[in-house]
Amino acid sequence: MTQGGKKKKRAVNRSIMLAKKIIIKDGGTPQGIGSPSVYHAVIVIFLEFFAWGLLTAPTLVVLHETFPKHTFLMNGLIQGVKGLLSFLSAPLIGALSDVWGRKSFLLLTVFFTCAPIPLMKISPWWYFAVISVSGVFAVTFSVVFAYVADITQEHERSMAYGLVSATFAASLVTSPAIGAYLGRVYGDSLVVVLATAIALLDICFILVAVPESLPEKMRPASWGAPISWEQADPFASLKKVGQDSVVLLICITVFLSYLPEAGQYSSFFLYLRQIMGFSSESVAAFIAVLGILSIIAQTIVLSLLMRSIGNKNTILLGLGFQILQLAWYGFGSEPWMMWAAGAVAAMSSITFPAVSALVSRTADADQQGVVQGMITGIRGLCNGLGPALYGFIFYIFHVELNELPMPESPSGGSVVTQYHLQQNSIIPGPPFLFGACSVLLALLVALFIPEHTNLNVRSSNWKKHCSSHSHPHSPQAPGEAKEPLLQDTNV
Repeated sequence: MTQGGKKKKRAVNRSIMLAKKIIIKDGGTPQGIGSPSVYHAVIVIFLEFFAWGLLTAPTLVVLHETFPKHTFLMNGLIQGVKGLLSFLSAPLIGALSDVWGRKSFLLLTVFFTCAPIPLMKISPWWYFAVISVSGVFAVTFSVVFAYVADITQEHERSMAYGLVSATFAASLVTSPAIGAYLGRVYGDSLVVVLATAIALLDICFILVAVPESLPEKMRPASWGAPISWEQADPFASLKKVGQDSVVLLICITVFLSYLPEAGQYSSFFLYLRQIMGFSSESVAAFIAVLGILSIIAQTIVLSLLMRSIGNKNTILLGLGFQILQLAWYGFGSEPWMMWAAGAVAAMSSITFPAVSALVSRTADADQQGVVQGMITGIRGLCNGLGPALYGFIFYIFHVELNELPMPESPSGGSVVTQYHLQQNSIIPGPPFLFGACSVLLALLVALFIPEHTNLNVRSSNWKKHCSSHSHPHSPQAPGEAKEPLLQDTNV
């Protein structure tokens, strides 16, 4: 190596170490307030999604004003691009956080997830463009779950993840209503400023108060150490789906049931606002009620069902509720129907926790991370495909509004919305009906999943890489029976 090359390498190493010292003190002592704890992760999640929850109503208005002719299509494409980028980048960011520590990537993911917020009033086009691109780093949950896994024992992990998931739901229970009220009284600009301030507070909290959770001795000796590209490959888990028939059945069930769910999450609140004539306050109340019912369903009801009817029957029951919910959304033309279907939707949220529990109980101990990683990969893929698919179906069925809703009538609707529904009264929500058919196929596939079996992963390479896939950075830890309600979405 030449003298110039050696100097260049030393300069790079000094830059790396300087960046490292910003986050970790010399000697490996973590900066922050107190020892790393689940409560640090809970506060980070709450502040991030509380900020986005405030923007629920303003986002729907800006979306329609920016794309008045193809609102649902553009919403689907924006969320679809964000979901696909998150799917591609999440394993790599998790692998890098194994080398560089969690705190730096908590800061990175929260910053880029919240970066579009102030652009809402500055430039709507840039706002939606940055939302799409932010999917590369908008994987806060992956890093938070890794942070929690670093500081908890395996038997404590499900409860800790449940606390994080409940905090996520709690942030969405109150923030949309607060944002809608402030927007109506003081205007949307104040809501955007408040959301920006909360996002900055979250970033400052990470910088000042959050200690590093990954011990120095757990990392490679140098920040330049290579990472496992097998671990960082987003398609690695998907390549193994066909290796075992039971794994294949479970993965097909997850794909067919979560594809419409991901699409629904991306467009449903916009659908309520623009097609069903819900006011901003009604949408906020709907989110709050659905969040509370989902928390109850995924804790008390799920526990009772698992003990009384077993894993497989709980999955089948959840899929049945999901079919009913989607069909009701698809054919419903009155606001009360949406409220009733929302209650059914809360019950359908038991499906994936039951699937996760089934996999955890039936997989071999050394295959837990691999099989859970496959299911997580499929769900990540659905987060990209689902919104784009729903937006396209809305587009081909011409479910759009040509102008903003008029002032609300005493009945809570609007002249434009009511006229639009008269034109599409047979199937007001075509994507939801498609989703019901997809979940029906998932139910038929799930019938063939055995109740008690061992998931035998036959590929020899799986055990070789099992430890890397089951590393805490995986967003779905073995035995986890909780799932964030809306994932890393901004609505």
